[in-house]
Amino acid sequence: MKYIKFFKELNNKDVPLVGGKNASIGEMFKELVPMGINVPNGFAITSEAYWKLLSDGGIREKIQELLTGVDVTEIDVLKARCKKIRDLIFGTPMPVELREEIIEAYKILSEEYGMEQADVAVRSSATAEDLPDASFAGQQDTYLSVQGNQELMHYVKSCLASLFTDRAVSYRASKGFDHFKVALSVGVQKMVRADKGSAGVMFSIDTETGFKDAVFITSSWGLGENVVGGTVNPDEFYVFKPTLEQGKRPILKRQLGTKHQKMVYAAPGSPHPTRNIPTTKEELETFSLTDEEILTLARYAMIIERHYTKEAGEYRPMDMEWAKDGITNELFIVQARPETVQSQKLKKDGRKLEKFHFVNENEERTLLLTGKAVGGKIGCGKVRVINNIVNMSDIKEGEILVTDNTDPDWEPAMKKAAAVITNRGGRTCHAAIVAREIGVPTIVGAMGATEKLETGMEITVSCAEGEEGRIYEGIYEYRIETIDLSTFEQPKTKIYMNVGNPEKAFGFSMLPNNGVGLARMEFIINNYIKAHPLALVDMQNGKTDIEDYDKISVIMQGYANPKEFFINKISEGVGMIASAFYPNPVIVRTSDFKTNEYRRMVGGTNYEPHEENPMLGYRGASRYYSETYRPAFEWECQALANVRSEMGLVNMKVMIPFLRTPEEGKKVLEIMRRNGLVSGEDGLEIYVMCELPVNVLLADEFLNMFDGFSIGSNDLTQLTLGVDRDGELVSHVFDERNPAVLKFFAEAIKAAKKAGKYCGICGQGPSDYPEVAKFLVEQGINSLSLNPDTVLSTWQMVVELEKTLKR
Repeated sequence: MKYIKFFKELNNKDVPLVGGKNASIGEMFKELVPMGINVPNGFAITSEAYWKLLSDGGIREKIQELLTGVDVTEIDVLKARCKKIRDLIFGTPMPVELREEIIEAYKILSEEYGMEQADVAVRSSATAEDLPDASFAGQQDTYLSVQGNQELMHYVKSCLASLFTDRAVSYRASKGFDHFKVALSVGVQKMVRADKGSAGVMFSIDTETGFKDAVFITSSWGLGENVVGGTVNPDEFYVFKPTLEQGKRPILKRQLGTKHQKMVYAAPGSPHPTRNIPTTKEELETFSLTDEEILTLARYAMIIERHYTKEAGEYRPMDMEWAKDGITNELFIVQARPETVQSQKLKKDGRKLEKFHFVNENEERTLLLTGKAVGGKIGCGKVRVINNIVNMSDIKEGEILVTDNTDPDWEPAMKKAAAVITNRGGRTCHAAIVAREIGVPTIVGAMGATEKLETGMEITVSCAEGEEGRIYEGIYEYRIETIDLSTFEQPKTKIYMNVGNPEKAFGFSMLPNNGVGLARMEFIINNYIKAHPLALVDMQNGKTDIEDYDKISVIMQGYANPKEFFINKISEGVGMIASAFYPNPVIVRTSDFKTNEYRRMVGGTNYEPHEENPMLGYRGASRYYSETYRPAFEWECQALANVRSEMGLVNMKVMIPFLRTPEEGKKVLEIMRRNGLVSGEDGLEIYVMCELPVNVLLADEFLNMFDGFSIGSNDLTQLTLGVDRDGELVSHVFDERNPAVLKFFAEAIKAAKKAGKYCGICGQGPSDYPEVAKFLVEQGINSLSLNPDTVLSTWQMVVELEKTLKR
């Protein structure tokens, strides 16, 4: 056939003939199906068919005339011209030869699947599409569940006309493409019955930070158009590639989305082949993929990335669409294209890192809303709420666009905006991809944004604080820091980071570092668990008369029982940090809440005694072996053991806080041993926080049973000076530079060196005071663990200091 190519006839070299999408599907069908990846079959209507339609119909010159002199920023003019062009294409009869070939190819495809008229997806594929530096994401149309000759011909014509939507013309102009050097091919592919299953998008790189070792998957019930189009907030998953390749099961994150609707096939005779229906209560509260399916998709992503990297001769992260057939339960890859934002940053900037910061990091800001951050930047300005796309031209340069959902039709308006906020959408939808390309900070899935934010309000949009995008009332000054990492020499003293928030771990790992000296379990429990651990233990044991029982049940949605929820969420939080810095060490400090902090957790009131001074009370190790709290600590140990055994993150080490006596140490180590944490097994090291004077005075005894010290300068300072660090009246006395405190630091380092054990510091002192860092390096400490904002300056200071010490 002259105008038809079946997928088995295509490969990546056929972009000029069938566009990026169809060429890529053909490549996968030929090369990757034999490697075990499922790809539905189909055929491409070549770009030559597009040119034939234009030339036989005599409309090429008319289209050129309509596009001459159009300013794509004049949105109303652009809209009118593009509609005229699409009307021209729709009004031009399909050449007879071309029509006959399409119907014949459709018949062959239907017979292959044992059907009289197969249900197919009709996908546009531009000849300049899916190039490494331009995604064309969502710029042309796709139609699902198309069946029968008449429907097929209608939607093929619709695809061809979609080359001239407002968004497509605007996007090509922004990328410098000549409209008449881009043609359209149409892909016709057998549908996967995801209407009865689930579907979504995945990337073989983290879309926000460029972290290369994670697969990012989004998923929702029904056909994938809702995820791609951003009309639902999907489930999200991360999988760690290096240990997945080792045969482990490293699911780093499971986040339940608000999947309020799903797309299914419409009834026969309906004006459109698909429709949205509400999801059931069970679907809302359940993940749309099982763990096994998450891991299978991640393996597919790795195979696809490896293949395309080999073909390109350079690293090539991939953006893929997948679908699960709800009848056969098979997983399919229906599309793959190069990722176009982070890969280009890596190529262009090399070892340069761009960080957005508020000028005054500590100032109080009024938080209005949160959502999913896209783009890693900060933007501020006046709000412009636009509820209907027909009013898109109302946006003015530098305003913040607020709307329900920015599908790619909004691209001309997005380019004018200082930032974009939507009620709905996920971080892998087409609009999010376009937002990254054009460099506009965007928050998707900020539910209620169009109601809470009003036109004319001044706000600041921050996508620079982790996965959670934050919308603040008022304008806040920010700065952009560019760091050239190639200039950093490696000091002999290890420079670790203190990392509490797992959502920031991928980004922080881009800074110069040797690992993490302190990952606080408290942050993970507070933000991932939220409920008091003993309330969960009681619920696991069948109790229902628990304070906040209903609230805790909502927090646990998506998990079978409280124990599974607790262990999985702790594993995910710790796993995100351990994977970000893998294979460098990540030292996790077990939970060190005080009674007043535990009481504030959901369901926590009845589990905690009232103490006059919680700072010196029932905290740290003394909790772990108590009859009351021990079951919760056992779960914590099982979660940490899971990170090492199930996820394969053996770079994770454990640290015990506030250990008052060697006898306590023996009790705690025994509980850890019974729950899978044994020093020496798979290289596990268990450290003790050196934060009490007794830890220094009896250093030999503590070091005899533990693998090393990590100095906690905050508590060691307060207990050396007799100052409650939470007490305002005596806060001026609290100072890590006090000679007595420095003497304790020196003694701890000396004792560890004598025992041949590790000694680092993870307290605030070296972050706040360069002279403390200098003193510790002079004493020969193994590592300094610093707050991320002081890593760069301290790193350089340590390098210079070591030169003078000739270390």
